[in-house]
Amino acid sequence: MRITTVLRALLGLKHARVTGFRFTETELVVGVAPAKRSSFCSTCGKRGRRYDRRERRWRHLDICGLAVELEYAIWRVDCRACGVTTEMVPWAAGGSGFTEVFEDAVAALAQRTDKTTVTRMMRVSWATVGRIIERVVARLAPADRLDGLKRIGIDELSYRRHHEYLTLVTDHDTGRVVWAAPGKDKATVLRFFAELGPERVAAIETITMDLSGAFKTAVAEAAPHARVVFDRFHVQRLAHDALDTVRRQQWRAAEPEDKDAIKGTRFALQKNPWNLTQPEHDKLTGVQRSNKPLYRAYLLKETLADILDRRQVHVARAKLDEWLAWATRSRLAPFRKLARTIKTHADGILAYVATGLSNGRAEGLNGKVRTITRRAYGFHGPWSLVALIFLCCSGIVVTLPHRLPDPPVHPLNR
Repeated sequence: MRITTVLRALLGLKHARVTGFRFTETELVVGVAPAKRSSFCSTCGKRGRRYDRRERRWRHLDICGLAVELEYAIWRVDCRACGVTTEMVPWAAGGSGFTEVFEDAVAALAQRTDKTTVTRMMRVSWATVGRIIERVVARLAPADRLDGLKRIGIDELSYRRHHEYLTLVTDHDTGRVVWAAPGKDKATVLRFFAELGPERVAAIETITMDLSGAFKTAVAEAAPHARVVFDRFHVQRLAHDALDTVRRQQWRAAEPEDKDAIKGTRFALQKNPWNLTQPEHDKLTGVQRSNKPLYRAYLLKETLADILDRRQVHVARAKLDEWLAWATRSRLAPFRKLARTIKTHADGILAYVATGLSNGRAEGLNGKVRTITRRAYGFHGPWSLVALIFLCCSGIVVTLPHRLPDPPVHPLNR
């Protein structure tokens, strides 16, 4: 067997031939050429007329710790559609200095580990990892992520200091991120609907989101027919915040001898009743006896959660009206403010009872995205983060190079 045949098998090259090789002190340079004799445009794939040629190299996967580069005198071609460009080569995408196999390995590592580790293992720069991820996502992503959307969730994510945000759109049916862009204002959401187009906007049935005024205004303008579901967990968070505000107010207003009943009650007041320990039960009993306003706030918080757990919309609506009246006359300013907010958004809050949908899936993906952000130790630009989000959260499967076949399954485990 010839050494060029062995090298072709080791490098995993398809539709290409090895023309030679040479060693330097730090790398193996392998001469390659496309199997086809004609030249094709690297942009549109059509046959083009050849111009001059020049030597180029592409970084490939290492062999035994030795850096490998492919070398080929690439032609410039005259394409009728694209003008003068470079020819298509089977081992790399147009404009890239790395082979597709190398880029797939970088992307597979980026899905599973931090960016610094990727740079050290693959011996490339930080910025290069980001550019490779963008190319891999463009190559492996579905033709159109926005097809077939019916139930979506819209949420924002803070990814850097100084209030820099991304808006993420999640498909509830697949659990995948389908759209992301910098910003969290009305214009950002309207840009998503503009990319979706009128026909696909008309197919949207349900949109879940938090109580953001910008999101609400954008959805009302672009998709007024869609049912808006306000996330129940954001509503409950507002109730928890109101309760904590009441606790702090009662602490400041209490006499020194009355503060013992409030001391150490923060987590007992916030927890679900079935998760309370016996000492926490005792704390709540002490609050009930000694501080009626704080215990009233606790009951308001728990009653609101119970209403959102209902499964009949008309019952939940009646109970919510009773809760609003109670909160309004509770003489607790934080809960009166919360009652006004809930009354304004009542239809969207009750839509959760009817549909059972919340932004929980979007929030779960946001937690994963925050882990990705911390794992990458910051980004120089938002689009590198967007590409990494799509790589990890949109269902892209990167096939590892030279992947071994799956082990056989034992008959008893089938």
